[in-house]
Amino acid sequence: MTEAPAQDEILTVLEGLALAAGRKVMEAFHAGFAVERKADASPVTAADRASEAIILAGLRSAFPQIPCVAEEEVSGGVLPAELGKVFFLVDPLDGTKEFVGRNGDFTVNVGLVRDGRPEIGVVFAPYSRRLFSGRPGRAEAVALDDDDRIAGRRGMKVRDFVDPPTIVASRSHRTPETDSFIRGFAAAEIVSVGSSLKFCLVANGDADLYPRFGRTMEWDTAAGDAVLRAAGGMTSTLDGRPLTYGKRNQQGDSDFANPSFIARGGAGS
Repeated sequence: MTEAPAQDEILTVLEGLALAAGRKVMEAFHAGFAVERKADASPVTAADRASEAIILAGLRSAFPQIPCVAEEEVSGGVLPAELGKVFFLVDPLDGTKEFVGRNGDFTVNVGLVRDGRPEIGVVFAPYSRRLFSGRPGRAEAVALDDDDRIAGRRGMKVRDFVDPPTIVASRSHRTPETDSFIRGFAAAEIVSVGSSLKFCLVANGDADLYPRFGRTMEWDTAAGDAVLRAAGGMTSTLDGRPLTYGKRNQQGDSDFANPSFIARGGAGS
């Protein structure tokens, strides 16, 4: 029986793949790219596909026993026959709208799910060169040198809830439900950020709440959610239960679709 890879080993591979994919994304960002539309009308570019190819090749080489669920493969109808208890979720370019709009709030996301929970996650924002990682008990902001090599690590923890809170909201997917939630907190500071960076702001103690009432998929959230949970936070559905992963055969919704959720920092929120 093959021994399961250690968390640190997985995290090291995920960080390296996210950095490599991020470099490919930035090549397209600077060189220019065409924008296509998928069946659901969401945008996709060659950068999405090139980033995903790098990540999947690396994951399948390093961990051939662990299934991968990746956004563009799923869009093309490619899914593992069986997920099992452990699998990777890959969003090769979260915030494609930001990418297309030349806004820097896009990220590369790779997460490992175990027993329905996001256990390990890496979020890389290649435009701003911010790298965040998390595994149980340890979330980190990772410093990079000029060649995108890891130069240092700083531990992250959520902060105790501040009243009035700082609330991070989607830049491109704001909904009336989100606005209604925000109005429940008098004098709250609102920060608009794209992609999974919202989870990382809460994890880093820069914000208290991230409400999401619009549609998301599991690959959108797994990596950032893992970072947040590693920093002491939690992502819960509107009825207070932890957000789970590996949702298939959902009545009235597609595989891997998330319900509305609230990502929270420290106690008192």
